[in-house]
Amino acid sequence: MAHPAYGQQGPNPFGNPYTQQMPYPQAIRQDYDNDSEIGDPYTSTTRLAGNQPYYDQNPYGGRDSASDAGHGNRSYAPSINSQASQPFGSPFADPGQGSQPYPAWSVDRQIPISTEEIEDIFLDLTQKFGFQRDSMRNMFDFLMQALDSRASRMSPNQALLTLHADYIGGQHANYRKWYFAAQLNLDDAVGQSQNPGLQRLKSVKGAVKTPGSKHLDSALNRWRNAMNNMSQYDRLRQIALYLLCWGEAGNVRFVPECLCFIFKCADDYYRSPECQNSIEPVQEGLYLQTIIKPLYKFMRDQGYEVADGKFVRRERDHDEIIGYDDINQLFWYPEGLARIVLENNTRLVDISPAKRFMNLRRVDWNRVFFKTYFEKRSTAHLLVNFNRIWILHIAVYWFYTAFNSPKVYAPPNTNFPAPAMAWSATALGGAVATLIMIFATLAEFMYIPTTWNNASHLTTRFIFLLVILALTGGPTVYIAYVESRPNPTTSQIPLIVGIVQFFISVVATITFGLFPSGRMFGDRVAGKSRKYMASQTFTASYPDLTRSARAASILLWLLVFGCKFTESYFFLTSSFSSPIAVMAQTKVQGCNDKYFGSALCANQVPFTLTIMYIMDLILFFLDTYLWYIIWNVVFSIWRSFSLGLSIWTPWKDVYTRLPKRIYAKLLATAEMEVKYKPKVLVSQIWNAVIISMYREHLLSIEHVQRLLYHQVDGPDGRRTLRAPPFFTNQDGAGFKNNFFPADGEAERRISFFASSLTTALPEPLPVDAMPTFTVLVPHYSEKILLSLREIIREEDQNTRVTLLEYLKQLHPVEWDNFVKDTKILAEESDAVDGTTTMNEKGHGNSKADDLPFYCIGFKTSSPEYTLRTRIWASLRAQTLYRTVSGMMNYSKAIKLLYRVENPDIVSLFGGNTERLERELERMSRRKFKFCISMQRFSKFNKEEQENAEFLLRAYPDLQIAYLDEEAGPKGSDPKLYSVLIDGHSEIDEVSGKRKPKFRIELPGNPILGDGKSDNQNHAIVFYRGEYLQLIDANQDNYLEECLKIRNILGEFEEYSISSQSPYAQWGHKEFKRSPVAIVGTREYIFSENIGILGDIAAGKEQTFGTMTARALSWIGGKLHYGHPDFLNATFMTTRGGVSKAQKGLHLNEDIFAGMNAFGRGGRIKHSEYYQCGKGRDLGFGTILNFQTKIGTGMGEQMLSREYYYLGTQLPIDRFLTFYYGHPGFHINNILVIYSIQVFMVTLLYIGTLNKQLAICQVDAQGTPLPGQPGCYMLIPVFDWIKRCIVSIFLVFFIAFLPLFLQELVERGTGKAMLRLGKHFLSLSPIFEVFSTQIYSQAILSNLTFGGARYIATGRGFATTRISFSILYSRFAGPSIYMGMRNLLLLLYASLSIWIPHLIYFWFSVLSLCIAPFLFNPHQFAFADFIIDYREFLRWMSRGNSRTKASSWYGYCRLSRTMITGYKKKKLGHPSEKLSGDVPRASWRAVVFSEVVWPICLAAIFVIAYMFVKSFPNRNGEQNPSALIRIAVIAIGPVVWNAAVLLALFFISLFLGPMFEKWTRFASVMAAIAHFLALVGIIAFFEFFWFLELWDASHAVLGVISIIAIQRAIQKILIAVFLSREFKHDETNRAWWTGKWYGRGLGNSAMSQPAREFIVKIVEMSLWSSDFLLGHILLMILTVPVLIPFIDKLHSTMLFWLRPSKQIRAPLYSTKQKRQRRWIIIKYTLLYVIVVAGLAALLILPAIFRDHITFHCTLCQNI
Repeated sequence: MAHPAYGQQGPNPFGNPYTQQMPYPQAIRQDYDNDSEIGDPYTSTTRLAGNQPYYDQNPYGGRDSASDAGHGNRSYAPSINSQASQPFGSPFADPGQGSQPYPAWSVDRQIPISTEEIEDIFLDLTQKFGFQRDSMRNMFDFLMQALDSRASRMSPNQALLTLHADYIGGQHANYRKWYFAAQLNLDDAVGQSQNPGLQRLKSVKGAVKTPGSKHLDSALNRWRNAMNNMSQYDRLRQIALYLLCWGEAGNVRFVPECLCFIFKCADDYYRSPECQNSIEPVQEGLYLQTIIKPLYKFMRDQGYEVADGKFVRRERDHDEIIGYDDINQLFWYPEGLARIVLENNTRLVDISPAKRFMNLRRVDWNRVFFKTYFEKRSTAHLLVNFNRIWILHIAVYWFYTAFNSPKVYAPPNTNFPAPAMAWSATALGGAVATLIMIFATLAEFMYIPTTWNNASHLTTRFIFLLVILALTGGPTVYIAYVESRPNPTTSQIPLIVGIVQFFISVVATITFGLFPSGRMFGDRVAGKSRKYMASQTFTASYPDLTRSARAASILLWLLVFGCKFTESYFFLTSSFSSPIAVMAQTKVQGCNDKYFGSALCANQVPFTLTIMYIMDLILFFLDTYLWYIIWNVVFSIWRSFSLGLSIWTPWKDVYTRLPKRIYAKLLATAEMEVKYKPKVLVSQIWNAVIISMYREHLLSIEHVQRLLYHQVDGPDGRRTLRAPPFFTNQDGAGFKNNFFPADGEAERRISFFASSLTTALPEPLPVDAMPTFTVLVPHYSEKILLSLREIIREEDQNTRVTLLEYLKQLHPVEWDNFVKDTKILAEESDAVDGTTTMNEKGHGNSKADDLPFYCIGFKTSSPEYTLRTRIWASLRAQTLYRTVSGMMNYSKAIKLLYRVENPDIVSLFGGNTERLERELERMSRRKFKFCISMQRFSKFNKEEQENAEFLLRAYPDLQIAYLDEEAGPKGSDPKLYSVLIDGHSEIDEVSGKRKPKFRIELPGNPILGDGKSDNQNHAIVFYRGEYLQLIDANQDNYLEECLKIRNILGEFEEYSISSQSPYAQWGHKEFKRSPVAIVGTREYIFSENIGILGDIAAGKEQTFGTMTARALSWIGGKLHYGHPDFLNATFMTTRGGVSKAQKGLHLNEDIFAGMNAFGRGGRIKHSEYYQCGKGRDLGFGTILNFQTKIGTGMGEQMLSREYYYLGTQLPIDRFLTFYYGHPGFHINNILVIYSIQVFMVTLLYIGTLNKQLAICQVDAQGTPLPGQPGCYMLIPVFDWIKRCIVSIFLVFFIAFLPLFLQELVERGTGKAMLRLGKHFLSLSPIFEVFSTQIYSQAILSNLTFGGARYIATGRGFATTRISFSILYSRFAGPSIYMGMRNLLLLLYASLSIWIPHLIYFWFSVLSLCIAPFLFNPHQFAFADFIIDYREFLRWMSRGNSRTKASSWYGYCRLSRTMITGYKKKKLGHPSEKLSGDVPRASWRAVVFSEVVWPICLAAIFVIAYMFVKSFPNRNGEQNPSALIRIAVIAIGPVVWNAAVLLALFFISLFLGPMFEKWTRFASVMAAIAHFLALVGIIAFFEFFWFLELWDASHAVLGVISIIAIQRAIQKILIAVFLSREFKHDETNRAWWTGKWYGRGLGNSAMSQPAREFIVKIVEMSLWSSDFLLGHILLMILTVPVLIPFIDKLHSTMLFWLRPSKQIRAPLYSTKQKRQRRWIIIKYTLLYVIVVAGLAALLILPAIFRDHITFHCTLCQNI
């Protein structure tokens, strides 16, 4: 195979093509080349790995120019001198790798196959298949690093075996699993003699079965034997081939089973004689062009089409796009593989395996793929995936409630039904459960294609369910018939039937509630049939739990549901029985309506009862979540005690024992000989940690002195080490403050480090035996390093503070230390320059001299000082620099551990520190890689480029992977390359860019999805080693945490691998356990103490990321993989990568990786002893945008097939864990909001009863007093209301329990009380209510309309004040409108039934309206408030003559397009995130949510109003028809607007062209129209107020129904009558100016005016209501503005800063001041007048109601 003379033929094949511009330009180079070819045995190897064959550009190793040596005091020697670690290294070696780049794979270790041979394998494969050169070099290095990583802790032989087992043939190799799932063993078992394809399909159907040969177990044994008998050479060749296929696959890496298929074809082809005999190498890039490109094109064309040479997003929703998962699932089944046809219609399976690879290029993929699961947008997904949740709740609720409401089904005029009927009615709960199952089955038919045989079990199930429905529901019909006969029977038969029916129902409910629907009729999880094998392998191989964990899991859910069912029965249901008893079958007497008679109003009480039933059901759901939280917290805390993680371990021990624990747990002491005292070793580690904190300015010099180990002279003259006082004297109460700043970052880090070492950690391996791992950071456009300008200039007038000022407020101690440090530096450099003269020194340094330091951190603006300030600030903001410097601590930690554990190395190099440093560098570079995937690197602007360059200079080992674009020949797509550079890559003189190490062509633009996962995927080929840590660009890491890296990697349980062969006869038994796929770790939110919002975000993360994760991971429910998690790279990359990438669907890409790993058999662990820092958004808007993103992402997850598999296949306890841990939280939020709305309607109905009916007075015993004829007994109902409010209140406040207990356990009682108190004083419950609404709104709108569309508000700090109009436009749709509607309902309830419990509801509902303004910094400063009012008025009226970015019109239009969609539009490259790239919602969704639902709501309110009006009025006359009155008042304004608009349309049509020069004409016309609309709506309201004879509560009820009707009208007009929007707003301006021509409307210029007329009618109503709403909100917000010193108080509440520390008011120039004063005076007057006017219209009539009487005959009739 090998070509011995390869190196001599022409230029060296391993040479780096980018540096070889001319073959050999200099003589000196010629010599070098010849020498090395012959003399140095390692050259070609290292050549293949490292990219620089010619490191002698600068042969004499002089220093580069000074500018390069800028950072700190490190100079960067160029090229060879600094890097070659042994003096005899070849000049061509990879920098820093020395002569042996892979030390563990070296000749002296009995390697099974030498590095040169491996090279030859790669070369040979590349020539046979046409892989790219660079990809080959990259994959060679990849494989060698993997072998090196494994061989460092086992024999090289075993390393190769286990690697092969992981990739190709072992128990857990995805390839082997796929091979059997797709039944390829049958394909390969049948010889070539008959046609294998046909044979195989027959054998699947069961026609031919020779005993034994096709039996699965024997097949598995045959497979193992085949693997066992392979030569090591073949094993290596297979891995190499797999890696080469994977390394160039681009987006095909997302479809792992497709990749397996390609590999199988390639492997079969390689083994065939025709391949072995071909001598000519095929051209480079053939594989990419012929195999990958066609697949990539198919994927791309699913989502994008080409219009005018640009890629445009197709307007398709997920159920029309054949996504990655659909493509992948085709390869799961033999029937799928049989669909792969060539152009000439022969099936690929009919060709012999060896010839398939050459035919793959002829496959027409467009005919092959189809949808395997339809992700239709609909709420029915909730029904299918979570049917067990609905059954457990609704059916049980039915059992409870039916039993407790006998009066409902009792015969008229009796209190109790017959016993048979009671049994039977209760038994209908079983029928309810069966109905839920039936609907779920019908819905499932919508989502699963009925091709093949995967829907057969659905049909069987459906028929079976119908039978059960007959059994559980049928008897009721019979019993009802028997009981209703005039002469009742005396026989026992009905009773027996009823009892039997009841027990059948109970059994049915339990069965349906506990068994996964995927396992009924055809077990997709454990069935033995080959038919289910693929879906078992890829969706249901859940890893087993240990016995104790499974017991805990079952116990948890028994406790939760036990408590829940008991508590709900007594608290909710049995207390509900008395209202039912008095309300059921009550008819209202003496009411009458003009048209409906007494049909509606007589039944008002049953209507109310129905709504109360629904209310109770919602509370029944909320209860479960409440109990789940309580028990989860209990389990979590118990778990933390059993792990030894709590503060209650005596605190002193934690610190005093720390040195022993460092020695025992962090150092690999098992292997060391005890020459050195533990104290010596520990002191080095501890001092390094303390000094690193000092360098980060967390500790001052004084503190450091007390924390370090010092060398002192002992009594006998020998030097000894003295332990720091910190470890020895720990009794004083104030001891903490002596050692580190109180409550500072240092204290937090040291105490976490100390307490984390109390837990059990896996044993570490010695450094040179630890596995290699990579940290991968995806970076899009996050800040790299803050510029000076950003730090010391304010962003805009609203910010009031520079970034530096703000950071100094937050970190005063650290700033102080920083300044001291800088002064020392400055003095040193001054002393060196000798500039200071005597007389200056004489004066002594005055305070004034140091001012510049304290203000901005430098005095002279030379770059090194400004850079220090920039770095100081960047390390405290969310920057990439912070992440990189944090993660680079790994390299420091590895060097430190290596030095401490191998003291002989130190002595070996004697005093030569430089060589010692090189040796340490070599080790850290070998064990740890850091790669940033900078997708936009080649498109960076100058500043970003400088910052990236700065990163590379500061950390030369940092690798950057980026996308490079090369324009193709005219008309064809550009070529894209994946490129890798690092700090050692030399700079090209011509372009100034660094020369790449690898440059691999991609099949096309890789960014097809939402970006992040594609970005990770393009860089994944550059990772090295066995594990990956995925980090976001807003994280941080600390040296003391990095020291635990070996322990964390030990969690993967791959340190002590059995020495058996995984393929040997018995060896494979030792490889049975499910592999660990993900190890989760804790996150510390470093924005914790930044004020209330930062703290809420941090608290959320603390409870979810730590507390919940701890309990969940223990009982096997942790799926979510948060960011500092470690991944088992081989496991994840062979199963579709580290995240999923379909656009839109995989918005939260990381959660899908967790679900994918879990369904394919990977375990997910959570470790408590390690944490990374993480930043969170801090402004109100950004937090809510984040929540909106999570909410919409959750909505997308509901649609996904992963949820379908998990929901229908998991056993009940794990299903519940999954449900309540992930979707249940969000569904609970939806239900909380629903509970508020439904409760308001309930109150409204009960209020109408209370207002109109005579309620019985009762005595103390609750019996009605005599002498009240015709009274209604409704007292129990009012008790029920109080109980309901208490329930809702509890559900809300339980949300604070986890945080409180978490603090209690980790930081003690005082801190916990303090933090909770701070939260309540800062009104965080208001924020909770609001964010719940945002969550639920995001999910629901996503399930209806799709499209994660939200208006982004920038990141940045939380000090910026956002103006009223922006906040209003951002939050009106999601929450303010709903809040205001509920406020009206609440107002009515308070007017009609006042009880003190309602105060809580006023609080919650108000918070929906005012939360955004309440958490807006400086909202209540008077001047700003008035200026806001001015801005609001301008915002309302802007945008009619010219297009404005922010205007009411734009906001209105944007909220409308969700329903209408845009006309087809043209946009640039795919990643442009325009608001319009969301498909129009499906008409079904629109009809339901925008037409049917509003009409129902309007009907509900109108019925309530009609009931109130159906009683005689004061004078005893019958009221005229309420319906007509409501209709007139509701539709009147719409007609008025239409008339006004029609008139104005003609005016502007005729006058517009005349006034063309006057630009404001349009604005004037719009203003007139808006003003008239406002007048109209107010006039109609006043008229209504008068008709109601100034009765407040009736008027409020009327207004409620009017609003409901108008809302319905507007929604129907928009949804039914509007065509799609134009992308521009020309039509709006055309309407007001009357100039319709020349607007680019084309042939729609005639139809547009008609459409615009309807739009304008709706807009007028919306405008006037927004105008009034805005003023109502401003009035509510005026109240606090009048409180003195409110701004100070408010800021204290928001930022948690004392008034003295607070940020100063902004400074204005005199001119600005004058301007502002004038504006304030003018607009205060205007505001007072408008408010007074609006108030007068309400209050005056109410005061003078007796004096105002009008006589009009018309009024009497409506």
